[in-house]
Amino acid sequence: MQVLITGGLGFIGSNLIKYIFKHHPETKIINLDAVTYAGHHENVSDIENDPRYTFVKGFIQDKELVDSIVSGQKFGKIDGIINVAAETHVDRSIADPSVFVHSNVLGTQNLLEAAFLHGKQGDKWTIRYVQVSTDEVYGSLGATGYFVEDTPLAPNSPYSASKAGADMLCRAYFHTYGMPVMITRCSNNYGPYQHPEKLIPLFIMNILADKQVPVYGDGMNVRDWLHVEDHCQAIDLAFHKGEPGEVYNIGGNNERTNIEITKLMLKELGKGENLIKYVEDRLGHDRRYAIDSTKIRKELGWKPVHTFETGIHQTIKWYLDNQEWLKSVSASCHEKERELAASNKTSSKN
Repeated sequence: MQVLITGGLGFIGSNLIKYIFKHHPETKIINLDAVTYAGHHENVSDIENDPRYTFVKGFIQDKELVDSIVSGQKFGKIDGIINVAAETHVDRSIADPSVFVHSNVLGTQNLLEAAFLHGKQGDKWTIRYVQVSTDEVYGSLGATGYFVEDTPLAPNSPYSASKAGADMLCRAYFHTYGMPVMITRCSNNYGPYQHPEKLIPLFIMNILADKQVPVYGDGMNVRDWLHVEDHCQAIDLAFHKGEPGEVYNIGGNNERTNIEITKLMLKELGKGENLIKYVEDRLGHDRRYAIDSTKIRKELGWKPVHTFETGIHQTIKWYLDNQEWLKSVSASCHEKERELAASNKTSSKN
């Protein structure tokens, strides 16, 4: 089997590639990644010379490139696509929504169209497709209740709106053409190799440097935390066993307020709460997310391995043991952003 994984240099994508190699040693993987500020070869340095692994630099918005891969012209027959590639940072989407629409919506449509054109022999579909989405497409919960798969979509940020748009395209390709498309929607991930702009690695980096940690609003926004390895297990199950056209919610059943997470990390790293700095709340900040994972547990047999208590401790230890990775990725991110800014400036003059 050969699978195209998009965004495989990112946090979830790189962990997913390693998970598949470990649990399906016969599977080959093509990793299509644009190597933006959030994608780093350091994330896959331990498997980049594996003969089962092929890397392609490019955007999922590049229709010709995507078609050449999915058609089999470049690397042979493709049996599946797992779309992890996405712009994901909410603050960035507020500053520039158009980037998120181009990547998350138009890029997804390119992948779906290529799978539609090349994924069928006679009456049989030969390419399975998994769209990795987010619980943020459901909007914000009140103090009680959980997101289930048929909760109406009500995205509140440009990021979540772009992911909801991509999900609707996936739904349409199943209902219109019968394509074997599955959608997974996960809660907040944590674990090794997460980009240092995200809450947990950012706060660890700041705390280690005795810098203040910025907490939005009153810090009482609630998120359900899921270890990335448990997420990868669920994606893998959806790909191999999922029913076409179905949505699978994936949650860790670990609700914590942002201030709880902040204080936990300060305590783990032996620092005082004087490093906490409350800052102006994010525009349109959703108050609470929580996922009901009953469906994927019952239908596909998914069961998380990590408890939050053991998982967060292991995650903090991983960042402590890999501070060079943290520094390298942070420096690489800043360099890529400078290059992009310079490129945009030059383009605007031409």
